[in-house]
Amino acid sequence: MKRNLNDLLSFVTVAREGSFTRAAAQLGVTQPALSQAITGLENRMKIRLITRTTRSLSLTAAGERLLQAIGNRFDEIESELEMLTELRDKPAGTVRITCGPNVLQSILLPKLAPLLREYPDINLEFDANHGFRNIVADRFDAGVRLGDTIDKDMIAVPIGPPLRMAAVASADYFSRHPAPHTPHDLVHHNCINMRQASSGGLYVWEFDQDSGPVNVRVNGQLTFNTSAHMVDAALAGLGIAFLPAEEFAPHIEEGRLIQVLESWCAPFPGYYLYYPSRKQPSPAFRLVVDALRVS
Repeated sequence: MKRNLNDLLSFVTVAREGSFTRAAAQLGVTQPALSQAITGLENRMKIRLITRTTRSLSLTAAGERLLQAIGNRFDEIESELEMLTELRDKPAGTVRITCGPNVLQSILLPKLAPLLREYPDINLEFDANHGFRNIVADRFDAGVRLGDTIDKDMIAVPIGPPLRMAAVASADYFSRHPAPHTPHDLVHHNCINMRQASSGGLYVWEFDQDSGPVNVRVNGQLTFNTSAHMVDAALAGLGIAFLPAEEFAPHIEEGRLIQVLESWCAPFPGYYLYYPSRKQPSPAFRLVVDALRVS
């Protein structure tokens, strides 16, 4: 019976990861041992669960049905085991959060550092990227996004103040190009674009004023998928960059970057921690939420 449960857990992990290599790393076993476990499960059930090729794998109809039937059961067991930490003297367990690199540095780590010192048995795992991960499918406890991008069926907890966007460039750039007076003037400038991880398209610069919103599709020689490199390019005089003002703050304050179009950059909801409404929070997770929540 124990062997069967281990093999079923192996199957669920492979199915969710879509890779024997990643699943083996997560389970702490070798890839050949994991493959053998799946083969043994298929032989006992006398049905193919996973179709393997040299480069990829996919679930058969039977595999899809088995994953739907048992996948959530393992999640429920794991959740119940986490809940048992309430009986400990101090909460324990791992909390997994997906977020952007900047908010990790500016909000999450500063707010959670005291928690880690007070509760040495709580572990935090961060997935820092610019894409929108599916926190349910990828088994994260929570994610961090801007408030207006969170699905309505999620619980959203504010963890930071309202934000403003900022359009900036170096003094060297503006010595060679006239500063824009309206967002429409940006079409005549060398703008530093952002490639969106979620859609693959270029980010359309969004402005707002009393007269209403204005969206501008800009052009330029440089395109990045990371904000840090956009800041570096702006500092090097290579064009105008457009990001949340906090990412430019020290450079604006010290005069290395000049902000333009300020009256067109209205405040908008800041960062929120979000998680499924049906999630039963563990004691460790509740402490993380309370530490991050804006009072």
